[in-house]
Amino acid sequence: MTPSLLTVVGHTLTLYCFLILMLRVVGHRQLSQMTVVDLVVLVILGSSVETSLIAGNVSLRAGLTSAFTLLVADRVLGHGLARSGRLRTLVVGHPVLVVHEGRVLEERLRQVGMTHSDLMEGLRGRGFDDLPQVRWAVLEIDGSLNVIPMEARKSEDRPADDGAKDTGRPKPPSRPDTE
Repeated sequence: MTPSLLTVVGHTLTLYCFLILMLRVVGHRQLSQMTVVDLVVLVILGSSVETSLIAGNVSLRAGLTSAFTLLVADRVLGHGLARSGRLRTLVVGHPVLVVHEGRVLEERLRQVGMTHSDLMEGLRGRGFDDLPQVRWAVLEIDGSLNVIPMEARKSEDRPADDGAKDTGRPKPPSRPDTE
């Protein structure tokens, strides 16, 4: 591999890691929840890093090298995420509790970049018109909002759990950020 193609590999890996880090910091949105502004930023982002990916080398070999490097890096990261819970939490994040017992956890909304309006839209989309109807609302790592109603299902309607004593109360969502 020529030195210029090694530079392409280096630039591609650096930008891949940088973009994953920055997109992780930005928030929990998923593609189906992107706004027009999010889409414009993504398109401009792609355009702005294009020349850096290929280190100014516009040859077909440089483009193929960059594409191959991205695909391999993505595959390696995917295997790492599947094998390491710590890496998965670091890169992908974890669910965040945003409503508890009908009360919005405002600090959590700010942490995930969600507005009160976004939250209410998500709740309405799941059939909840009012916060007092909501026991828990959890923003999942894929950007979806899961809602547990105030009226818990009867214990005999709930699926069996891991053998813990059944208290008749619903179990809290798994691993939400509860600090």
